[in-house]
Amino acid sequence: MTLEADEMLLFRNTMRITDGRLAEFTAAVRDAIDFVERHAPQVMVQTFVDAERMLAYSYQMYADSDAVLEHWRISENHINAVSAHCTVVDFQVHGSPDERVLAGMREMIDDGTAVVTPRIAGFVRPLA
Repeated sequence: MTLEADEMLLFRNTMRITDGRLAEFTAAVRDAIDFVERHAPQVMVQTFVDAERMLAYSYQMYADSDAVLEHWRISENHINAVSAHCTVVDFQVHGSPDERVLAGMREMIDDGTAVVTPRIAGFVRPLA
């Protein structure tokens, strides 16, 4: 896969983990990432947990809007399993998703949870 920097989308999702559900959240995230690594189109997924503050941060890189839509299509059950144990408090989309992706995020954009920031410059270096 060739990753064109001008089409690339980088998502940063900040989630507040529900009190008493850290273990369940962590298990759901690991299950979801295992599925995504085997089946979904993300170029990169990394998730980090601040257990003391009960916050989690997920970064996902997509080649383009089509990849986002494919991920949503095939991963809905896993997304719902993670969401059962947390609340999204901030969702940053870096890049320029197409209207289909924006429509899928409309509620979060309208309520201020999600913000879209267009890219001005950058590059992607292949990992050795």
